[in-house]
Amino acid sequence: MSAVDDAWVVESQPVQPVQPGKPVTGEGGGGSGWTILDEVRAWFDRFICTLEEADLDLLALWAVHTHVCVETYTTPRLQLDSPVPGSGKTTVLEHLERVCMHPVQMASLASPALLTRMLDSGMRTILIDEADRTLSPDKEGVGELIAVLNSGYKRGGTRPVLVPTKESGWITKEMPTFAPVAFAGNDPKIPDDTKSRTLRVLLMPDTHGEAEDSDWETYDDAARDLGRRVALWAEGVKDEIRTNRPVLPEGIRGRNRERWAPLKRVAVAAGGRWPMVVDELALREAREIAAEHEDGIVQQRPSVAVLRHIHEVWPDGETFLPTEDLVERLRWHNPEAWGADSSKGKPLTAQALGRMLSRNYKITSCRPVQPGPRGYSRSSLEPAFHRFGLDPSKKPADPVEPAEPAEGPSSLNDFFAAKEATA
Repeated sequence: MSAVDDAWVVESQPVQPVQPGKPVTGEGGGGSGWTILDEVRAWFDRFICTLEEADLDLLALWAVHTHVCVETYTTPRLQLDSPVPGSGKTTVLEHLERVCMHPVQMASLASPALLTRMLDSGMRTILIDEADRTLSPDKEGVGELIAVLNSGYKRGGTRPVLVPTKESGWITKEMPTFAPVAFAGNDPKIPDDTKSRTLRVLLMPDTHGEAEDSDWETYDDAARDLGRRVALWAEGVKDEIRTNRPVLPEGIRGRNRERWAPLKRVAVAAGGRWPMVVDELALREAREIAAEHEDGIVQQRPSVAVLRHIHEVWPDGETFLPTEDLVERLRWHNPEAWGADSSKGKPLTAQALGRMLSRNYKITSCRPVQPGPRGYSRSSLEPAFHRFGLDPSKKPADPVEPAEPAEGPSSLNDFFAAKEATA
């Protein structure tokens, strides 16, 4: 039998679950991979109510991946979310505590230094409850704690910590931050950079009594036995997981790939239906994100929105636009972003546009004709357009007219045609 940490050593005759689920088959290593994952999923299904059945697959994959996260280079954060209390978030953490690798459940995090000192003595799975309070941006010191959680998303992440010396002094020591992390809370206000490292499971109240009560006096031994068998299987496939590089669906790239690749590597090692499950989960999330952007639910940063809007309002065939014309086009086409009724309470100015383009994209205005107005050349914008995937041949149509249009021009072209006629 492969060497496993003492906390996961299995006796020669494993304890049988009090309430048997799917049997585990296979030789050695705790059973074959796909049956291990199936059993973990079935275990969660008995005690937890998720909004979508696929989230049970995600919970199973994430729990198993904690045992091999050292081999997968990145470890996605897991967010257990719910719109209301009493949906089973703490219950999920209790089950993860029995199935995951070397777990530690924390109702609160006293300090980032405490977290890193704990990880310095060995890899742990960090389970954080009440994240809506623990990770609240209004709480003192949360910014540094978030930085530790973000840096620990990739193997090799560290944080400098002061440690005492024998001479009653202090020295700086780089302590590890790399560890799998799950956090539960009611719609916690998580920063965007943390969200981009996170996979989300949405839990719902068990109003119909479909889930079994997690009576730990009855089920604790069975749950911990399942965790031990997961650890044994993971120990036997570590080399395979470390070296395999499975393909993810088209479009799952960058940070998205970093989050889903660890689960795909576990799924490929397990076999069965599981590789397809990860692909479907990744594509489902990609569709949700795209829909949120399309519906305006996700608020883009002004510097990103202005670039996209410039691409939308730039007239075909034009190589140069005076700044005044570009600002007017933006105000007319996107009044909620750049008009007088914007969130800033005032319309976009040439100076504000110049600052956004210069600071974020190193795009500056020019005056191609002397004397003449300053403005922006299409060639200076093209590199940024290209990097954001803004195809110059695909320009959206003008906004749909309201049911009761206000008096005035009905399109962007009409607006500027009228302006030129009265000049």
